[in-house]
Amino acid sequence: MAKDKGQGPREFIAVIPARFASSRLPGKPLAEIAGEPMLAHVWRRASQSRAGRVVVATDDPRIARAMAPLGAEVVMTREDHPSGTDRLAEVASRLGLADDAVLVNVQGDEPLIPPALIDQVAERLFDDSGASIATLAEPITEADSLFNPNVVKVVRGLDGRALYFSRAPIPWNREAGDREAWNRESFATRPESLDGDAWLRHIGLYAYRAAFLFEYGHWSPSPLERLEQLEQLRALHHGHAIQVALARESHPAGVDTEDDLARVRGLLEQGSMGGNS
Repeated sequence: MAKDKGQGPREFIAVIPARFASSRLPGKPLAEIAGEPMLAHVWRRASQSRAGRVVVATDDPRIARAMAPLGAEVVMTREDHPSGTDRLAEVASRLGLADDAVLVNVQGDEPLIPPALIDQVAERLFDDSGASIATLAEPITEADSLFNPNVVKVVRGLDGRALYFSRAPIPWNREAGDREAWNRESFATRPESLDGDAWLRHIGLYAYRAAFLFEYGHWSPSPLERLEQLEQLRALHHGHAIQVALARESHPAGVDTEDDLARVRGLLEQGSMGGNS
């Protein structure tokens, strides 16, 4: 494996996987927002972080052409990757990164992502030399979110490492019983846990060590991953530690639907989210 070029001891690479195909919003990375492709806004946010390098990883030349006027670095990847993590593994290989290089996966459909969160997830991985991955979470304060299978929950240990991720409402409060009781009691009297937060929503922002990515590409989906449809369970299945930090600031929702796109267009066209997007 070739050594990576010019990385400092805590320097990281931000990688933005961007597929043109999307089941709900075809061509989503190039959807126009405030006069520019959505991906341009994501790239600018990532460029405002402390990343030493920002790379767009795509399988479509239309995306590469759209990012060329910005001077963005683009790496062309295969079309058949089942996940963004697999795409990052190819990027790490193509760039000839050393095993200890750190890459942050910045989703290409999050034009409002705060640069500070990109920095935070990288810092969390640097601070735990035994972890292969770092990610973020935020407190859940409503029962509706806890019971929503589209909201991924995470439980941490005392060391901040993930014990499990699930679409189910974990941990389960045996005394609450039903959803109404959770609304009435559970969030008013929160039990003690790490940093006082028993129920956490997982935020899908990841930092990886390149060595982990080189291994990941050779693994088949694990049984729990297949059941939950959560690719991070593959890492836990193979014994890799995942650090989980409480996000320092709010993580705005990304763009999955036409309604999301309209919401983000309104925010960015009004300039209400700050930054230079």
